[in-house]
Amino acid sequence: MHGGSVLERDGERIFNTSVLFGRSGELAATYRKIHLFDADPPGGVPSRESSVFSAGDQVVTAQTEFGRVGLSICYDLRFPELYRALAVQGATIMFVPAAFRFETGVDHWEPLLRARAIEDQAFVVAAAQWGTWGPPGRERRNFGHSLVADPWGTVVAEAPDGVGVTFAELDLARVEQVRQILPSLRHRRLQPSR
Repeated sequence: MHGGSVLERDGERIFNTSVLFGRSGELAATYRKIHLFDADPPGGVPSRESSVFSAGDQVVTAQTEFGRVGLSICYDLRFPELYRALAVQGATIMFVPAAFRFETGVDHWEPLLRARAIEDQAFVVAAAQWGTWGPPGRERRNFGHSLVADPWGTVVAEAPDGVGVTFAELDLARVEQVRQILPSLRHRRLQPSR
């Protein structure tokens, strides 16, 4: 079970941490969000994640009964090199819990999720918060639209506006089918610099 993300205190530091549990309830993996969202949108409410959170520095995958999964959180979605690192480590399913703002989500959420699925030939499973939150006069609106994209980039499930539960069936054989049709991961020539 992937538990989205939670606040984690480590000494004096606080992290936005994604948690993965095994079938018997044991903690299987934790991932500390690497990319913190600090932005001042014109006419909008500024965000300063770095004023609360420390950034993580580890790419995290975990072996499950369904295959290797990769962990990420929200704003990480805009950094394809993280997802490529997850794929190189063998991830065939990538989790993206998120609270994407409505202003960017309406245009970027689905294309970015589908791009990560296509580029890394993996399932992308993105649970997203929906609705408004925050103090009166400074409310923020999350886009929602939880989504699952397959390794070809096809949306296999998407939540409508509102609170609810969305189900998707993942055909894990699809990963190898896509990787055989288009072997781009094997053809990769540039290696990340160290």
